[in-house]
Amino acid sequence: MERIFEYQITAKENGNTLLSFLRANGYSRHILAQLKKEPDSILLNGEVRFASTILKEGDRITVHLAEEASSPIPPVKLPFSIAYEDPDLLVVNKPADMPIHPSVNNHGNTLANALAFHYQEQGKEFVFRCINRLDRDTSGLLVLAKNALSGALLSDMSAKHALNRQYLAIVKGKTPPSGSISAPIGRRAGSVLMRCVDFEHGQSAVTHYERLDYRKGLSLLRVRLSTGRTHQIRVHLGFLGYPLIGDFLYYPDMERITRQALHSHQLSFLHPITGEVLCLTAPLPPDMEQAFYG
Repeated sequence: MERIFEYQITAKENGNTLLSFLRANGYSRHILAQLKKEPDSILLNGEVRFASTILKEGDRITVHLAEEASSPIPPVKLPFSIAYEDPDLLVVNKPADMPIHPSVNNHGNTLANALAFHYQEQGKEFVFRCINRLDRDTSGLLVLAKNALSGALLSDMSAKHALNRQYLAIVKGKTPPSGSISAPIGRRAGSVLMRCVDFEHGQSAVTHYERLDYRKGLSLLRVRLSTGRTHQIRVHLGFLGYPLIGDFLYYPDMERITRQALHSHQLSFLHPITGEVLCLTAPLPPDMEQAFYG
């Protein structure tokens, strides 16, 4: 797979070196090292130049970023939908009961397997770069990078909390109309999987919620995260006394739904390459809609 990037030097960038320009535009040491291995991968005005070359206003830089798939993931035809795709990134709507990565007990039922099949059908190379994470039973939007540059930029945005995420959740009880919780989260003693609020050893975590509707003893919430701790929404809402229904780990009430009622509803961010504002939504999935409105 290959992606070609074109840049034109402005007056602001006049006098910079070629190397400093590329670094400022997100090219990591790893990417630059890969580019150095390929002849003609970085051209200045159509010619190969050294990294120390001084740039002038009007210069044109062309970067040929090529890579091959490594550690092939077995392609498996599995259901998922695409919310957005362009040459640099992909946003998918992941169904519930689908892990993201292959693991010891999940060899052919993951999102990675589904995407490997999707691109094999198109005859395209595939490198799996998932930027944000969802639990196996959480449905909704995930962003993936389609090349190393967009991957580096998106990962940096994620670390800086520049990927704005909103979730829909169904919880037991009637919550206040809105609220926030700031409570550190740590690993629960004796468990490798479960988390809990831990004011002594936990990592800082902040969750904001808004009640959208209430019926039959359940609240439908819009939830926004300021941090991204493991199981953060599940732990924080349970700590407040409003656990997610269907949560086999923390509140195994399976009367209305057989998985935690949590859906990644909205994802908004600046496109890492074009700077365009992207705001993508995925509607409430049928099982959550039936659990709340049925």
